Amino acid sequence: MMIAIGLTIALIGWDPNDAIAESFERLVWKDEFNGDSLDYSKWEIEVNAFGGGNHELQIYTDRPENVRVEDGCLVLEARRDNAAISGTSREYSSGRVRTKHRGDWKYGRIEVRAKLPQGQGVWPAIWMLPTKDQYGGWAASGEIDIMEMRGQQPSVVLGTLHHGAPWPNNLHTGDEFTLGQGTFADDFHTFAVNWRANEIEWLIDGKSVQEQTRWESSGGEYPAPFDQPFHLLLNVAVGDGFLGASRYDHSIPGADAG
Repeated sequence: MMIAIGLTIALIGWDPNDAIAESFERLVWKDEFNGDSLDYSKWEIEVNAFGGGNHELQIYTDRPENVRVEDGCLVLEARRDNAAISGTSREYSSGRVRTKHRGDWKYGRIEVRAKLPQGQGVWPAIWMLPTKDQYGGWAASGEIDIMEMRGQQPSVVLGTLHHGAPWPNNLHTGDEFTLGQGTFADDFHTFAVNWRANEIEWLIDGKSVQEQTRWESSGGEYPAPFDQPFHLLLNVAVGDGFLGASRYDHSIPGADAG
């Protein structure tokens, strides 16, 4: 079974020097994936076998099998195909893209329309990292998780802030949201955050689902670390402790290639 994620993205921002302009009415960046290839002025495809720092089981490649644009969507596909990069092979391959140095923002509404994959061991994420580690190593400089989902729980998504001190003394703050009917794999849904200087609000399909106003960084005073430019990341990981004790099922998160 092939697993894919389709995304339509818009970022609506405001001038952080204008305290009145927090209504997010000015569109500053978007990608609707209307062409037949990725716009490299906006995106970088990450290629690595690092395991995301989370003991993930996949390698990230730039092959069209894992990252492509089709039918007005960016598709990130996790496959069980024993792919290899730079002499390193893994049972699974997948896709991960980011806007670093191509789209970096401080405050605004970040909105992504996505249809998510499901299955034990699959971990789709829409998230943000600081473009510079202004306050120190992860998570002292922050991380904004707009959406994460455990593939074995396809009706539940999480929104989380990571902050505090560098690992292993990091902190996290957030909540989860359960869809009232169906799953996030059934159809497209819109995931967003409204990011202000002293508040980060999560929205799903236009409905506010949580707000966070308190966070901290060992490297600076509040509102650090969420007072610096961040960039957007999209990926589908396979396996990790985040997914629970039974991390993956060989029959679900991938497929025979070909």
